[in-house]
Amino acid sequence: MPRQGFYLPKGIKSTVCQFTLVCVSEPNLPPVSFENLAMPHFERLYNFACWLTHDRQEAEDLVQETYAKALKGFPSFQPGSNFRAWIYKILRNTFLTSRTGLRATATVPIDLEGVEENLPATTETPETVLLQRTDQHIVQHAMEQLPVAFREVLLLCEVEEMSYQEISTTLAIPIGTVMSRLSRARKALRHGLRLGFRKSEGKRTESR
Repeated sequence: MPRQGFYLPKGIKSTVCQFTLVCVSEPNLPPVSFENLAMPHFERLYNFACWLTHDRQEAEDLVQETYAKALKGFPSFQPGSNFRAWIYKILRNTFLTSRTGLRATATVPIDLEGVEENLPATTETPETVLLQRTDQHIVQHAMEQLPVAFREVLLLCEVEEMSYQEISTTLAIPIGTVMSRLSRARKALRHGLRLGFRKSEGKRTESR
């Protein structure tokens, strides 16, 4: 299934994290090593947590709790299934039950679903050109203004580069809903980017 190209600047994808992950070993773990499966996702999970929480300390706590829960629940993990989607789902659910997550989701409901929209296969649109030329701070601000449901699906698709199936598993929603929500999230982000771009241009004009 073709996917529309819509990329965040590379500088936003990598966040340097320097803190110690503390895990307590669980008895009777399956033969597959939890560390071997989990640690390659560490930095990306932290980056995802930073986008969700907007706070580095809170993101660190979220990742710590995610790994603790994942380690405890690892005996029930099915070998051969998608570990990445599994651990991202744990992080996402942990966030949603946190104080920040509860505040973020306790907003006026919006139409997240609606009718499924077909995503064009083109890799470059006027919006992607606008995004590539937009200041990183404008992109970050526009992302932060999105509802959590829009922000998470965009991050999983564009930053984490998950397939629709992986996103469906992570968010526990049908693939059709993933596509519909992603389309609406992109539109909302484009709108935020345009507003930020116009505001930035206005400030530059005033400073001349």
